[in-house]
Amino acid sequence: MKNNLQNTSGLEEKKIDWKTIQNVMKEKFGSDIFDSWLKKIELIDEYKNYILISVSTRFIRDWITSRYLDQILQIVKSYKKEIIRIEFLVDDKKNSNNIETSNTDLNSKSEADIGNNVSFIKDSYLQYNRIDPNKNFNNFITGQSNKLAFEASKKVSQDIAHYNPLYIYGGVGMGKTHLLNAIGLELKDKNKVMFISAERFMYQFVKSIKSNDMVKFKEYFRNTDILLIDDIQFMNGKEAMQEEFFHTFNALLDKGSQIIVSADRPPNKLSRIQERIKSRFAGGLVVDIQNPDYDLRSQIIKSKTEELKLFYSNQITITDEIQKFISTEVRTSIRELVGALNRIVSFSRIYNKVPNISEVRVILKDLLNLSENKVTIDTIQTIVCKFFKISKNEMLSPRRSRYLVRPRQTAIYLAKMLTSKSLPEIGRAFSNRDHTTVIHSVKTIEKLRKEDNELNINIDSLKNKILYNQENEV
Repeated sequence: MKNNLQNTSGLEEKKIDWKTIQNVMKEKFGSDIFDSWLKKIELIDEYKNYILISVSTRFIRDWITSRYLDQILQIVKSYKKEIIRIEFLVDDKKNSNNIETSNTDLNSKSEADIGNNVSFIKDSYLQYNRIDPNKNFNNFITGQSNKLAFEASKKVSQDIAHYNPLYIYGGVGMGKTHLLNAIGLELKDKNKVMFISAERFMYQFVKSIKSNDMVKFKEYFRNTDILLIDDIQFMNGKEAMQEEFFHTFNALLDKGSQIIVSADRPPNKLSRIQERIKSRFAGGLVVDIQNPDYDLRSQIIKSKTEELKLFYSNQITITDEIQKFISTEVRTSIRELVGALNRIVSFSRIYNKVPNISEVRVILKDLLNLSENKVTIDTIQTIVCKFFKISKNEMLSPRRSRYLVRPRQTAIYLAKMLTSKSLPEIGRAFSNRDHTTVIHSVKTIEKLRKEDNELNINIDSLKNKILYNQENEV
């Protein structure tokens, strides 16, 4: 059957034979699934690069979309390769024209026809725009570690589509979001700018599916002039959203819109991201932000010190010795560098004194250690297992015995607190557990810490042992 489909794929003008498609689906998915979910799908019409099919309820549409849509599309493409999308008509007999489309090029449908039958998303996307007027190019301090990313961002803000897409990657707290924000600020007066995190994009995508508002979702994102997406790595493993992002990405490039993306790793290192998306990223300009060197750290500390002095009307004192110490010892990220300075200021204001270097070491002890010894999930697991006197194999096993559950939850909690790993990454480190398990574990321990003083003390002890790499002292 499949060979017959492929043999006819060269006949570009041939209309799709839906009965043949159905036979292939029945063969591929089995009679039970086909009879329950796929049998009553009807082909309504065929367009240049997509087909419109009818289903009886939104529930069936969502079920098919989440489980079988990609495979059905591949079957259709084997018959007619020009088809790249499938759209749905929900024929619930109460509103037979309720169309959800994945294409904004609906020449055969009038705007009025669609508008009367789709519950549009309120024009409130700009409420989620992350543009901050305080994060601009003027207050972004440059050095050797971030100069290329800065210059590329400036170039894009002056000449859109010059580097398209622009992909900026680097560790947590290195200034990626600042640069995206600065680009948005420069372009927002003359362009329709959308600055959104990958997490927020995902949220709006899911919300739009549930409320049958995909038309407005697609329309909004595909009609923007500048799309800035932060932390794209959080799109990993979400196939349906990646599919939508891919088509949005292509639509924007085709119309000459500028796309700027940030991530914590280069395109080829993105896990569970479609290869075609990674290829699109790699096809643009890829620049990285490295760990700040001493000169840059020193510039940042001096600049932030002056800002704080101005803010507090010169009522605080950060000596040159302290500034030099922070610049030398805190080497993990710019965010932690500024955080270290804020800690010193807080100490100074609380105790009404300028701390000496010994006191500064105590105040910044965790940051100083982290700059030398990056905490890993493996280290956390090892130390927690020794503390609770269980083996790592027991912790990572699927067993749910009480004596294993609490240590496992504790280790997951500490992994979330002490590393920059995402929820899915933490889950994978614990024998491929789901990210919802990670969330549950974190919430459980947070609750227990408020109720169980002994547990709270134990976790603080474990945290110190992990931070100071005192594995042998457990």
